[in-house]
Amino acid sequence: MSAGTRSGTSSGSSAGTKERLLDGALRTLVAQGIAKTSARTIATAAGVNQALVFYHFGSVDELLAAACRHGAEQRVARYRERLAAISSLAELLDFGREMHAEERAGGHVAVLGQLLAGAQTQPRLAAATAAGLALWIEEIERVLSRVLAGSPIGEFTDPAGLARAVAASFVGIELYEGVDQAGAQRALDALEQLTVLVAAVEELGPLAQRAVRHRLSRTARR
Repeated sequence: MSAGTRSGTSSGSSAGTKERLLDGALRTLVAQGIAKTSARTIATAAGVNQALVFYHFGSVDELLAAACRHGAEQRVARYRERLAAISSLAELLDFGREMHAEERAGGHVAVLGQLLAGAQTQPRLAAATAAGLALWIEEIERVLSRVLAGSPIGEFTDPAGLARAVAASFVGIELYEGVDQAGAQRALDALEQLTVLVAAVEELGPLAQRAVRHRLSRTARR
């Protein structure tokens, strides 16, 4: 075997081990929670020697931070095409409901809950969790900028700020559902009522829309 072939095999093996560790870290968070996540439990889930945690990532915290980014990138990529096809706030909410059900069934909501819990005391994990959420926020902001562009209320909204509010709402609802499923459902229903109001405004005639814009403009200047 040539040196180039050995190098390529080693590189592929290294990449495969890192992938297994990243996935193992996420599975460990779901199964055992942040408090019981360690080099040993992650290595066991990944099926590798725990020394490889430190060889590839330096520390458990670094591995968890990388796993957070890795997981977020995978989840966003999974839904990017569907997000790009959304053309209204109602469709965005419908997507949110479907995604919520899929993410909870797949254990990804549990991962988010554990990452948020750990982020309260681990600055490096907090930064990685925020970076993962930022990937979602960026996609949501694109949708909001697109669907609000022709709306009477579009010129009075901040898509970037609204995207963060939407992301925060869904994160809260996902975590809230674990202790009060009925309450979480009512929160989603309330968001749906808001989309109905926006749709009603968008269906007004030109004169009525101008009146709405005038009223919103006066309110914004106060």
